[in-house]
Amino acid sequence: MPVLDIDAIKDILPHRYPFLLVDRILEMEEDRIVGLKNVSINEPFFIGHYPNYAVMPGVLIVEAMAQTAGVLVLSQVPDRHSKVVLMASIEEAKFRRPVRPGDALRMELTYIKKKSTIAKMKGLATVDGVPVAEAIVMCTIADRG
Repeated sequence: MPVLDIDAIKDILPHRYPFLLVDRILEMEEDRIVGLKNVSINEPFFIGHYPNYAVMPGVLIVEAMAQTAGVLVLSQVPDRHSKVVLMASIEEAKFRRPVRPGDALRMELTYIKKKSTIAKMKGLATVDGVPVAEAIVMCTIADRG
């Protein structure tokens, strides 16, 4: 069973279709989170991104990792409904193999540094246990307004 289903994720993140890129949270600890994105041929980005060889854009894989990180960060903020997590930087992004329709993208992120309004996390995305992407993402907590 997921730790958080899509409804619980939507209660934490402000993202909505077509930009909500996390379907489930499988594991969540104080300094680590594992999220899942089921990649479907029905995703709107496949219409124009290599239409004859559907590949999930790398930038959206990093965004899915950042959203997973955002779930962990916001889940630890007492007044999370008045806050939003914004991406501040992406470092050392690497893409190892294409993510295609039918893949289950598993994203694991672990804190590197955590301060009151800044979080830096190392992320690894895999499909069937094979690394497809990695990055260090830093985000900041801001007032929703």
